Amino acid sequence: MTTTGIPLLNIIVFLPLAGAIVSMLIPASASKVWSRPVGLAFALAELGFVAYLVADFPGGKAGFEFVSSHSWIGQFGISWALGVDGISLFLVAMTSLLFPVAMFGPAWKGNARSFLGWMFLLEAACMGTFLSLDLFVFFIMFEITLVPGYFIVAGWGGARRNYAAMKFFIYTFAGSAFLFVAIIALVVLDAPHNGGHETFSLITLAKISSSLPHADQVLIFCGFAVAFAVKIPLVPFHTWLPDTYTEAPTSGSMILAGILFKLGAYGLLRLGLYLVPRGAADMGPLLLTLAAVGIVYGSVVTVMQKDLKRLVAYASIVDVAFIVLGFFAFSSQGVTGGVLEMVNHGLTTGAMFFLVGIVWEKKGTLRFSELGGLQKATPILASIFLVVVLAAVGLPGLNGFVGEFLVLVGTFVTHRWWAVVATSAVVTGAIYMLWAYQRVFHGPMVEPEPSGDEAESELTGVGGVAVATRTKAATKVTDMSWAQIAAVAPLLAGIVFLGVYPRLFLDRVTPSVNYLLAHVEQEAPNAHVPAVTTQHVTFNVPADQNVLVSPAKTASALRGDASPAGSGAKGGVG
Repeated sequence: MTTTGIPLLNIIVFLPLAGAIVSMLIPASASKVWSRPVGLAFALAELGFVAYLVADFPGGKAGFEFVSSHSWIGQFGISWALGVDGISLFLVAMTSLLFPVAMFGPAWKGNARSFLGWMFLLEAACMGTFLSLDLFVFFIMFEITLVPGYFIVAGWGGARRNYAAMKFFIYTFAGSAFLFVAIIALVVLDAPHNGGHETFSLITLAKISSSLPHADQVLIFCGFAVAFAVKIPLVPFHTWLPDTYTEAPTSGSMILAGILFKLGAYGLLRLGLYLVPRGAADMGPLLLTLAAVGIVYGSVVTVMQKDLKRLVAYASIVDVAFIVLGFFAFSSQGVTGGVLEMVNHGLTTGAMFFLVGIVWEKKGTLRFSELGGLQKATPILASIFLVVVLAAVGLPGLNGFVGEFLVLVGTFVTHRWWAVVATSAVVTGAIYMLWAYQRVFHGPMVEPEPSGDEAESELTGVGGVAVATRTKAATKVTDMSWAQIAAVAPLLAGIVFLGVYPRLFLDRVTPSVNYLLAHVEQEAPNAHVPAVTTQHVTFNVPADQNVLVSPAKTASALRGDASPAGSGAKGGVG
């Protein structure tokens, strides 16, 4: 188990919180001068610590590394416990990369102290959710994300921002009620199997939850599934998504789509499959069906959109369904592809919303009927937008191809007909994305009509939000600035790197996925987990983290060898 002389994971969680406090303490008179430099310093420091975490994380290991555990509310078995494995590692990395781009890339006006404060608080809560090894800490962090999310949309959103923010809060808060009940039920029902003591430890609960009656596991999983399906959101729990993503400011849309829905997908994998695998196996066909419906429904609705930002928002429904499909294929390729798609979607959709925000700044509208011909006036914007679109449709050489390929192959191995339905997303995705690009950048430039006799318009609205703008026909459209190019460059680098060299990702994620599937196969044979086909992957788990009852069975499931249970599970594939 990797450790360092510094509490690295605690720093990663609390550094953004410190950034939020410092941002709010900056005097109002100095806010315009100091808020952005101070905020940028905290964001880059956070990125540096996470970069060190990724660089120092060992490949070929399935256990949690850099573990930090301290008793918090001992009488209830609650601890402040953090850890990172291959599944959460790159979600943490993507979060640390996307937040500074969202905070300092798009243009926004208003109270800088409040905006950066809410954004840093949101980043801290997201980090805490991805790194938590205690269900109570997970729930607290998961819930905290609702507060800054609400205020970012309500304070800096579009004309219908209050409606969208309230809808977002009510839907996700209602879903969290199911999460709370499921967690309490799991802890209370597991207590007799833990010497009569309650515990919220993720690893301990995974070890003893197999003793629960089958029906209890199914009901607990259903509670998890409903809560996380709302957060993701998965059809039919998706109705809050289009309004929220559309009305949020550009920075908010980048984080809502790029990070927040990953909390739901991560929870479904970490809590659902890991803690109650028998319930996950029983409900797997239902989740696969909802994913297939989401792919078809999302594709059809996305094609029909008349607004560029709303089209990108609806496209997320298809991406969400693809991720869930990979998880419940119960194959190494499918789950690994689902995790990679979470990272891919954060990079691609984050960049997409950023570029959509630039189009809004240039034209004052996002309706396709009022756009067109931007390629001549903005060749750099058109080129970067095309790269992101091609990544979204899965062009080989870019990140989207690797994730989609793994999900489709992994699903085909175990659930062939669902994979056939999923392939429709590849075709329809190319249709609506390329068609949207064509309508925005090709053809003659469409000049919106000027509003009255005004020579030019200005941004209006609370928080500097553009509510109703129109540019005069004579206004010249300029290309992206160097600052905007620099802001989106890290996301483009991630898109290309994961498409050309995904090995860095796979070497660290696949062992954790294989170990998770071994746990599912051991506890729920009806999941029909296939033999692992990934070659040359080694893994090991510290003894105190081993949740597998039978190492011999683990070795058989993973085509490797197992050490005695007392020394942890070890194995190899190949």
